[in-house]
Formats: sequence, structure tokens, C-alpha cells
Amino acid sequence: MKEQFERLQTEASAAFAAAKDAAELEAAEIKYLGRKGEMASLMQGMAGLPSHERPAMGKLANEVKIAIDRALAERKKELEAEKLGKLATEEWIDLTAPGTRPPEGHLHLVTDAIATVTDIFTRLGFTRVRYPEVEWDWYAFEALNMPKDHPARDEWETFFIDAPEHPKLGKMVLTPHTSSGQVREMQKGVLPIRMINISKTYRRQITQRHLPMFHQFEGMMIDKDVSVTHLKGVLDHFAREFFGPTRKTRLRPYHFQFTEPSFEIDVTCDVCGGTGQYGNAKCKLCKEGWLELGGAGMIHPNVLKAGGVDPEKWSGFAFGWGVERTMMMREGLKLDDIRHLYKNDFRFLRQF
Repeated sequence: MKEQFERLQTEASAAFAAAKDAAELEAAEIKYLGRKGEMASLMQGMAGLPSHERPAMGKLANEVKIAIDRALAERKKELEAEKLGKLATEEWIDLTAPGTRPPEGHLHLVTDAIATVTDIFTRLGFTRVRYPEVEWDWYAFEALNMPKDHPARDEWETFFIDAPEHPKLGKMVLTPHTSSGQVREMQKGVLPIRMINISKTYRRQITQRHLPMFHQFEGMMIDKDVSVTHLKGVLDHFAREFFGPTRKTRLRPYHFQFTEPSFEIDVTCDVCGGTGQYGNAKCKLCKEGWLELGGAGMIHPNVLKAGGVDPEKWSGFAFGWGVERTMMMREGLKLDDIRHLYKNDFRFLRQF
């Protein structure tokens, strides 16, 4: 047994010295010093020795155990020193090197268009304002010269909210147009007014040109002696700035209950180049070469009165355009279906 202990010490020390890393050293430790290892097995064999031999053999076993533990500890120190010695080369970092840039997104097309619209009108002296997306019937219709049950209301296909009615302002609705902000702005009592209101609006429509939720920008100017000439000048300037100098716009007579006279504003379609033809078929977006962007006109006297403005002293114009549809007509975009904007398809969005 003495020879077995001495051989165990020699083998264990050699195995520890030969271990190339911490994993190999741990495996050797388990083999020789584990609960079921070779050292434990020899210790159990001492039970069969004569009683007079056990003290000397126990002393030898203890000395061998200490020697093996020492060899193990020394090798652990050596491996740790080797590891620390390699850090300078293996984990060296050049703190002056530029880092890896994380993936970056970009603004959504609609968000970018809103910023552009705001900038153009700000340079014309218009102030950006914001009004509620959840509105009262009075602001959305009655104050805009559309009494209850007036057929002009049908055009807005409104979402009504199941909520208690206001005793004076009527039912609660999801605002069908940003025009509801006109009277709210007038009620501030600060004249003259140049405002641009950009907000979400809601209507029960969905086609290639319509969405149930879309953004509008509402412009309003009230001052002394404002005329249609001022309206056309502002809209022509916007069209040149937003679409480029080659695009054409037109004012087409129309009827809105809250403006008189009223117009719809069209722009030559960018998808078909204003021809109405796309390939061998009709342009599925505009059908005829012109695309309607929105409405405009001189503010009706009844609307001015609803806002507390004297129509004998003040006059003004207003216009409301869809942001998404306006953005679709940007030069070179060639977007023929408004619904693509909100499908959240990265294959589409990453193009821009």
C-alpha cells in the first residue's frame, strides 16, 4: 500500500503539471481527489490493514494528500499567471478606434412630410397649433355652418363615440377634419390669425386614396381685406416648395358648407406624369391626370360669427389637405396606393 500511495502522488503531480488549462486541471483533480477518486479509494482500503500498521499508513496517506494538494495549488497559480499574461494580447482594446454603429432607422415618410409642411408654412408666418382628435359635434359641424341633420355632414362619414352628450356642444366624435380647429383658434380672440393645424383625422373610408385614420394640415388666415388672390398665392407657393417648380396645380369650383366661394385643389399626378395613363391602362390612382389634394375657400361669414369674429371687419381663407395624399405626390415617389404607408412592411419603408 505504501507503494500505491507513492505512485498515486507521482501520477497526480504529473497529471496536474500536464494540464493545459483550468478544465483539464479540474478533470485531473476529480480523478485523484474526488469523492470517488483514487485517493479516496486507497483510504478506504486502509480498513483491511492490521491495527499496528494503520497509524504509520495513516501518516503516510496524510503526507501524500498534502503533497498532492500542494501540487494542485501550484499548478492553479501557474495557469492563472499564464491567463493574466495573455490578457495584454488577447483582450487588448484600442480605445481610440471608432465603435461599431448600431442599426439606425429613419423618420417615417408621413412624419417627414409633416415636418416639411410645418417648415414651409412657418416661413410664411403661420404658427403651428394643435387641437383635439376627440372633438365635440358643435366644433366639428355646427360651428362650421352645418346644423344638425344637414346633408353636408354625410360627406365626412363620422365615427361617433358612445359617451354622454355635452349640454351645449352635443355628441362626442373622432374629429373628421382639422377644420374643427378653426373656431377654436378664433375663440382665442387674437387677430389677425395665421395658423397651421396638423392632426390625425378619422373617417369610415379605405381605398387606394383613403384611410380610416389619416393626417390633415389645416391652414387659416384671417386679416383685413383677405381675398382669393391671397389664398391662391399661398397654395401656389406651397406647391412649388413641396412638389417642385415643374408641377401644376388648379383650383376647381366646389361646394363646402363652411367656405364661400369654395374650391378643391388638384395637382398633376406624379405616378402617371399627369397623363392619366400608366402603361397601357388608366392610372389607378388619379384616373385622369389630376389628383385632388383637399379643399379650400374663403371662410363663410357664419363660421366667422361662430368664432366671435366680425365678418364686416375681417375676412379670411382656409384650406385642408391630407398629409399622406400630398406626400404621395412628391416628385419621383411613384406611390400608387396610400395603404402601403401603414402596412409596416420594412421592404417598402427601407426604400426611403
